Amino acid sequence: MSSHQSVTILLVEDDAGHARLIEKNLRRAGVANEIIHLDNGQKAIDFLFNEGEFTGHENRVPFLILLDLNMPVLDGYQVLSRIKANERTRNIPVVMLTTTENPREISRCYSLGCNIYVTKPVDYDSFSQAIRNLGLFLSIVKVPDDL
Repeated sequence: MSSHQSVTILLVEDDAGHARLIEKNLRRAGVANEIIHLDNGQKAIDFLFNEGEFTGHENRVPFLILLDLNMPVLDGYQVLSRIKANERTRNIPVVMLTTTENPREISRCYSLGCNIYVTKPVDYDSFSQAIRNLGLFLSIVKVPDDL
């Protein structure tokens, strides 16, 4: 993302190893944006809507969300549905990052409003390269200032 645009990336990923690998490879691709990592869907909802442990917390916006599908407490579908159903958050770009390649799952995510669906390869080198490619893509993405 261009340096003049201060977009915070919200990474919602329950696997700590995947989260480290994602952040490391985004950095390798030149993404310098702040990355906030949350490890389950409920924390993401609480963070975005200033609920639970984040009550009274003031969020910086705009955001771009990297969202895993299979997580504890609330899964990616539930988080995506809540984000897209709310007038204040519906325009936040959401990139689904998951190992699921099932066409029905992909269709479901797009019908719920995800902007991009990226499959995380199982192989370490392929996974690293996919995230670096995502980082290069994110470096040119523009998001609305009013998020």
